[in-house]
Amino acid sequence: MGTITDGRSTRWDEHRATRRRELVEATLRAIRQHGAGVGMDDIAAVAGTSKTVFYRHFTDRAGLYAAVSESVDARILRDLQRALGVSSGADLADVDVSPRALIAAAIDSYLRLVERDPEAYRFVVTAPLLDAPSSGDPAGPVTSHIAARLATVLDEALLAAGRDPRAATVWAAGLVGMVRAAADQWLSSPGPMPREELTDHLTNLAWSGLASAWTPQEQR
Repeated sequence: MGTITDGRSTRWDEHRATRRRELVEATLRAIRQHGAGVGMDDIAAVAGTSKTVFYRHFTDRAGLYAAVSESVDARILRDLQRALGVSSGADLADVDVSPRALIAAAIDSYLRLVERDPEAYRFVVTAPLLDAPSSGDPAGPVTSHIAARLATVLDEALLAAGRDPRAATVWAAGLVGMVRAAADQWLSSPGPMPREELTDHLTNLAWSGLASAWTPQEQR
């Protein structure tokens, strides 16, 4: 027997999902208006509602922080797909670009978010809504997810070059970590270089180490 879906339940779930997206967007507006250290009172005021409504949809401030982080994460990945000419929802592993172009696109997509929405980036990195962040990096889920998606692409590229793909996960994590460290310094610099120039520097740095590993074994 098939499962009977309650139409009212489905509509309520859709309503809740829509409301959560609206509240996340309102939170991002408050972050841009008040800075990364924004508090719940300011967030609720920008949303035109109460803190109770936020807690009803996100349980607590940690839940809201996680939802905003997921939104920022998704924007970086959408920018990467756009840079690679991949349609939304498509598998990045199917992209047909050179490994170096892929790395450059990944770096630029991360830096583009930092440049375009610096307070949202600071909010994710510093986690001001968390009273006492748990051990570890509060922004870890965002960078880990980006690294995981990048690792999938690197894995496919290494296989295509006849190379051992086991290093893909480590490379992806190292690449994202390098870019994040450089982005943090870039964001705090009083006279930052243009994003395009920083992308080139970081791409050259990363590719100088990765290029030899991409050469097919028989050509070495």
